[in-house]
Amino acid sequence: MADLKNVAPLPDFDWEAFEQGDSNAGVSREAQTEAYEGSLNKVSDHDVVDGTVISMNKREVVVNIGFKSDGIIPMSEFRYNPDLKVGDTVEVYIENQEDKKGQLILSHKKARASRSWDRVNEALNNEEIIKGYVKCRTKGGMIVDVFGIEAFLPGSQIDVKPIRDYDIFVGKTMEFKVVKINQDYRNVVVSHKALIEAELEAQKKEIIGKLEKGQVLEGIVKNITNYGVFIDLGGVDGLIHITDLSWGRVSDPKEIVELDQKINVVILDFDDEKKRIALGLKQLTPHPWDALDKELKVGDHVKGKVVVMADYGAFIEIAPGVEGLIHVSEMSWSQHLRSAQDFMKVGDEVEAVILTLDREERKMSLGIKQLKDDPWENIEEKYPLGSKHTAKVRNFTNFGIFVEIEEGVDGLIHISDLSWTKKIKHPSEFTQIGAEIEVCVLEIDKANRRLSLGHKQLEENPWDVFETVFTQDSVHEGTIVEMLDKGAVIQLEYGVEGFATPKHLVKEDGTQAQKGEKLQFKVIEFNKDSKRIILSHSRIFEDVQRAEAREAREAKKTTRKAAPKEEAPAVQNQAASTTLGDLDALAELKAKMSESAEKPKAKKATKKAEEPKAEEPKAEEPKAEEPVAEPEAEAKAEE
Repeated sequence: MADLKNVAPLPDFDWEAFEQGDSNAGVSREAQTEAYEGSLNKVSDHDVVDGTVISMNKREVVVNIGFKSDGIIPMSEFRYNPDLKVGDTVEVYIENQEDKKGQLILSHKKARASRSWDRVNEALNNEEIIKGYVKCRTKGGMIVDVFGIEAFLPGSQIDVKPIRDYDIFVGKTMEFKVVKINQDYRNVVVSHKALIEAELEAQKKEIIGKLEKGQVLEGIVKNITNYGVFIDLGGVDGLIHITDLSWGRVSDPKEIVELDQKINVVILDFDDEKKRIALGLKQLTPHPWDALDKELKVGDHVKGKVVVMADYGAFIEIAPGVEGLIHVSEMSWSQHLRSAQDFMKVGDEVEAVILTLDREERKMSLGIKQLKDDPWENIEEKYPLGSKHTAKVRNFTNFGIFVEIEEGVDGLIHISDLSWTKKIKHPSEFTQIGAEIEVCVLEIDKANRRLSLGHKQLEENPWDVFETVFTQDSVHEGTIVEMLDKGAVIQLEYGVEGFATPKHLVKEDGTQAQKGEKLQFKVIEFNKDSKRIILSHSRIFEDVQRAEAREAREAKKTTRKAAPKEEAPAVQNQAASTTLGDLDALAELKAKMSESAEKPKAKKATKKAEEPKAEEPKAEEPKAEEPVAEPEAEAKAEE
C-alpha cells in the first residue's frame, strides 16, 4: 500500500457545494451570477420582441423569449389564427418582466396593436391578403379583428351573393383585403367579396360572350326586391324586372317566384360593358290578348277584378294580362265630380259592359252605369212638372242649392225659390250639405240633364193673404231683428219681414230704436210683386200730432164763425167814407181767403205722403207732413 502524503486543504474550498455535486466549486457566486445573466436576452418592459411557442392548450399558449422564465398568453389572443402550433414564432409585448409571483407577463394582442397601423397600411398598399377574426355583427355588417384593430366588414362585402343571415359568420376566421382606410379617424374597411370578384369577373366575360337575345337559360332566384328578381345564371346575375314577370299586374314579385327557385328565363337584352343582363319570364308564355275570346264584342257583359285604382278611373282585369279601364264618368249617371274610390276599391269583383274594344292596340274601355237604365230617358213621366219629391243637398252656390233626387237626376233650387217670406243671403242659412229637402219640379231641361226645382212652392203664396192683413196705414207689432246701414229689418207676425229707414226708427222721446226692441209699426207701403213691406214707427205719433193740430185749427175756425158780427170790426180809425156794411163784407172775404189758402196746401201735402218713392224710403215722408208752425201761420192770416 503506497504511502499517503499529507496534503493541506485549499483555504477557500467550498466543501458544502462539493458535497452537493456543484461542479463550479471554487468559482465565486458573483462570477456565477454574472455568467448566468450573460446567457439571457436583455429585455425591457414595454418592448415588442419575437418569441417561440413551446406549448399550448385550449386556454393558454406558453412562449419562450430567451428570458429566465417563459410567458403565458391567453389562447383568445390568437383566435384570429386557428392554425397556430408549437414552434411558431409570434411577436409579444413585455408588460412586466417579473410580477409578484416572479412570472413574466406577455401580451400578443398588444404587440399586434403596436404595429397594427403600419401593417394595415402596408396591406392596403400591397393589396395583400390578410386574415381576420369576425368578432360580432353590427348595423350594416360585421366587426373584424385585423392585427388587433377593429375593422368594418360591410354586409355587401361579405360575399358576391346577398347574405340573409350574418350570424353564421360570427366567430370565424376569414381572409380579407383592406379596401379603405380613414387616416384621420383610423377607420379600416375590409372586404371578403373582393377576393372572389376577380375570379368571377373572368367567368362573367366568358358567359356574356356566349349570350344571345332570345336565348332561354336556367337560373336560380338569387334575390327578390320590390322592383324585380335577380337570377344567378351560373357566375353572372341577370334581372327580371317586375313588369316582365307576368302579363298581369304584379304588386309583389314574391307572388310569382321564391328564393332559390330554379326557373327558365329568356334573355331580353344585355350590355357587354356594364355587364347587365335583362331577363324575362312572361315572354315564355303567349300574350293573353292573343288568346282572348274572338266572339267578345262591344256591348257584352264581362266580370273582372279591380287591380289598380286612380282618381280618373279603375283598371279591371277580366283575364290574366287583359285589362279594361272604367272611367269615373262611366261609373254613375250622376254628373257630380267624384273620385273612382267612391265606387270601388282594389280587389273588388265587378261586372261591366264593354264600351270599346281594340284588339290591335290591346285596349278596352268598360262601364258599369250602363247596367242601369238612364234615368233621363223617361224623366217627364217620372218627375212631371209640379210633382213633389225628396232630394239630397249636394252643393251650395251664391245663387242656389244643387240637389240630387236620385243617382243621375240633379236639380237646382234658386235662392229666390227657398222661402216666401225670409230674405236669404246664402243657402247655408237655410239648410246644410247632405241634408234632405222637399222640392217641387218647376222646369225640365232634358238636353242639359238638369231640373229647376223650388221649395217654397210646396206651400201657397202667403202674400195673397198678407195683402189683406198688412194694408197701408195699418199698425202691427214688430221686433227689430237686424240693423243695417240703410235701416232695420223688422220681424212681423206670420213670419213676414218688413223694412224701416233710420228716420222711421225715431221714437217719441227722440231716441233711436235698437236691435231687439219690440215696437208698433205703421205700414206705409206694401208691394206684393216685390214682396216688400215698408214700415215706420215714428209715423204713428207724428200722425197723432198732425191730427191734433188739425183739430185745433178746425176748432179755431168754428169759434171765429160763431162770434157776433158787431165784434168783428174794430175800425175806429177807418176812413169816414167806409160804411159798416163794407167792413162786415171785408172780414168775411178775409176769412174765406185764409181758409181757401190752407186747403190746397193740406191736400198737396197729403198727396205727397200717400205716394212715397219705392226705392228710397226717405222720400216717403213729405215735408208737408212734418210739424210746422201752423198757429203762427193762422195768426198771420187773421191779421
